[in-house]
Amino acid sequence: MNAVMLRNDQLGAFNDEGFTSFMQSRIDPVWLTELRTEAWRTFLSMEWPNPRDENWMRSELRGFKLDRYSPPIETADTPTETEAPVWLLEGVNASGSVKSVNGRVVAESLDEALKAKGVLFGSLSRLSREKPEIVRSALHSLIGDAPDRFAALQAAMWSDGCLLYVPRNVVIEQPLHLHAAMTEGGTDISHTLVILEEGAQATVLSECSSPTDQAAGFHCGGLELIVKDRANLRYVSLQDWGQKVWKFSHQKASVGRDATIQWTVAAMGARFAQVDQQVELVAPGASSYVNGVMFTRDRQHLTYNTIQRHCAPHCTSDFLYKSVLQDNSRTVWRGMIKVDVGADKTDGYQRNDNLMLSDHSRADSIPGLEILADDVRCTHGSTSGRVDEELIFYARSRGFTRQEAIRMIVTGFFQQIFDRITIESVRDALGAAIARQVRQYE
Repeated sequence: MNAVMLRNDQLGAFNDEGFTSFMQSRIDPVWLTELRTEAWRTFLSMEWPNPRDENWMRSELRGFKLDRYSPPIETADTPTETEAPVWLLEGVNASGSVKSVNGRVVAESLDEALKAKGVLFGSLSRLSREKPEIVRSALHSLIGDAPDRFAALQAAMWSDGCLLYVPRNVVIEQPLHLHAAMTEGGTDISHTLVILEEGAQATVLSECSSPTDQAAGFHCGGLELIVKDRANLRYVSLQDWGQKVWKFSHQKASVGRDATIQWTVAAMGARFAQVDQQVELVAPGASSYVNGVMFTRDRQHLTYNTIQRHCAPHCTSDFLYKSVLQDNSRTVWRGMIKVDVGADKTDGYQRNDNLMLSDHSRADSIPGLEILADDVRCTHGSTSGRVDEELIFYARSRGFTRQEAIRMIVTGFFQQIFDRITIESVRDALGAAIARQVRQYE
C-alpha cells in the first residue's frame, strides 16, 4: 500500500491568507462568493486522502508538494501567451474557441449565428456575472459535496474556466474547441460546465498541453456535463500536460431521457494523474458511450476511477478503456457499474485492456458490479499482457525497424477505440499522439 504523503503543514500559500488574497483579486457575484467561502471551509476541515480509501490506496503521491505552487491570483505579469501545442484543431473548422493560460481565459470567440440563437460559450467567470440565471443552478450541481480535499480546493479557488450553454433544440454543426495551456511551474485550477438543453446537439474538443515535454505544474480541475432530454453531446478530451505536472480532476456527466453522450478521453501526459470520472443515466432511454486511451512512459502514474451509474430503467452504458505502458510507468483503472433499485432493463458494459511494452511497467485493473435491480444485463472484463515478440520479429523480418513494428502493434491495439470515434480529425490527432509516444527499444 502506498502512503499519501501529504501533511497539513505543507499547504504553503494555500492558507487563509492566500484564500483572502485570491478573493480580493476577483469580481464575483455574491452567490458565488458564498459558494467559494463554504468550499474553503470544507477544504480546511478535511484531511488529505487516506491511503486506506479504495480510490487512493494504489496512488503514489510521494514527490507532490502543494507548497511548491501558488494560488491562481492574477497579477501584472500573469502570462497570456504560451508555446503550448494544439493538436485537435488540425483540419477542423471550429465554430467557437476558448483559450486559457494557467486556468485563466485569455481569448474567446463564437460564431455570430450561434450567438443569435442564444448559445453561450466563453469564460465561466465572466458568464457567472453576466448570466447568473443559467450558471448558478448548474455550477457544482453534479459534483456537489466535495468527495475529497482536492475537489474542495477546486470549488473554492477555481480561477476561471469555460461555460457552454446550448438552448433547446439548437444544433451546433461544427465543433467547439477548448485549449488549456500551462506555463512552466504554473497552477491551473479551473472548471468546465457544459449544459445542453432538451433536444440540443454539440461537439466539444477539449485539450490541455504544456510548452515543453518536461514542464512542471499543478492542475486541479472540475468538469460537469449536463445533457438534458433528447440532447446529444460528443465530448473529446486530450490530456497532454508536461511530464512533471500533477493532475487531480473530478468529472461527471448527467444524461436525461433518450439523450446520448459520447465521451472520448486520451491521457498521454502528466507525472501523476488522479481522475474520478462518472456518468449518471438519470431517465429512461439515456445512453452513454465512453472511450479511453492511456499511453504512459518513464515513471508516469495515471489513475482513473470510473462509475457508470444507472439510475433509471431502459438505459445503456458502454465503456472501453485501453492502456499501453512503457518504461517504469503505471496505470490504475477501477471501474464500477452501479444499477440502482428500479433500474430494470439496464444494459451495461465495461472493459479495460492493457499492453505492456516493458518488464517494469504495471497495470492494475479492478472492474466491479453493484446491481440492485432485476432483469439487467451487465458485463465486464479486463486483460493485461506483454507485447508479442513474435509479431515484432515478423515485422522486422520484412524491413521494419523495432520502433516501427511497435508503433504498428500499438496502433492495432487501439484500433477498436479508433473505430468508435466518429470524428476523423480526432482519430488523426490521437494516432499522431500515439506515434509520438512510442519509444525506441533495441
